[in-house]
Amino acid sequence: MIIREITTLEGCRDVVGVQEQVWGADSEVVPASLLVVSIKRGGILLGAYEKDAMIGFVWSLPGWLPNGERTHWSHMLGVVPEARGARAGEQLKWAQRDAALAQGVALIEWTFDPLQALNAHLNLSRLGSVAPAFLADAYGPMFGPLHRGTPTDRLIAAWWINKPHVVRRRERTDPAVRGLSARSRDLQAAPAVLTVRDEGGWDVCGDVRTDLHDSRLLVPIPAKFNDMQASATGLALAWRRATRTVFQTYFGRGYVAVDFFLNRDRGGGVYLLSRP
Repeated sequence: MIIREITTLEGCRDVVGVQEQVWGADSEVVPASLLVVSIKRGGILLGAYEKDAMIGFVWSLPGWLPNGERTHWSHMLGVVPEARGARAGEQLKWAQRDAALAQGVALIEWTFDPLQALNAHLNLSRLGSVAPAFLADAYGPMFGPLHRGTPTDRLIAAWWINKPHVVRRRERTDPAVRGLSARSRDLQAAPAVLTVRDEGGWDVCGDVRTDLHDSRLLVPIPAKFNDMQASATGLALAWRRATRTVFQTYFGRGYVAVDFFLNRDRGGGVYLLSRP
C-alpha cells in the first residue's frame, strides 16, 4: 500500500468513488469540486493506493482555535470494505499527522460515533486521541447504511499530535494512554456506569448510574451495533439514549474519555473515563 497526497481533480473524483463504496451513493457525498478547492488552501487530502487503485482516503480542513492557534478538522476517513483489516485507516491517520505537523499544527479534531467499537479503538487506543466532548444528533438524520435508524450522536476526538503519549503510540512503546492496561488493578476497580445483559444474542443495556464520582469510570458499549441498528432498532435506540445520558452527565462533570478497550473475541468494548 502506498499513501500519497491528492492534488488533482481526477484524484478528488476517485475520493468520491470511495465515499460511495463506504457510505453509499445515497449518503451525503462531498463532491470533487469542494475537495479540490479545499486542498488549494491548506486542506489535507491523502489517498491510500494498491496497484494504482484508491482503497481509502483521509480529508481534513484547516481552521483556527478560539485562541488563534491553527488546527485541522478531519472531516472524513474511509476505507473500501475489501481493504479493511490491514490498518489502512490507521496508516492514513499517521500520514495525516505528518502533513499537519509540517504545517505547524498541534491539534487535529474529528467526530465519531461512540457506539462504533472499531472506530473508538482506532481513535483512542491506537492513535492516542482523547474525547472531551459530546454532540447530540450532531448531523441530524442521515440515511447511509452506517447511520440509518438512530440519531447521529457523536464524540469529538482531540488528537494532540505531538504530545508524548501520541509519539509513544506511533512508536508502539506505550500500550495505554494513561499508563493503564486492560488487566491493571486500578482499571478493574473502576465502576461501570451501566450494566449489560445478553438477550437472544444481543447486548441489552441496563439502567444508567449518574451518581458516581470515582476518578475512573467504565462505559461498556455493545457488540454488533451496525446489525442492531438494522435488525433490532429498538435496542439500538435504547443504547443511544443510555450513552447520551452517560456522556452528557459525566463530561459535564469534567470527565474525559481517555482510552478504549476492544473486546476482540465478540466485539464491542469499554470506554475509560477519567477526570484530569
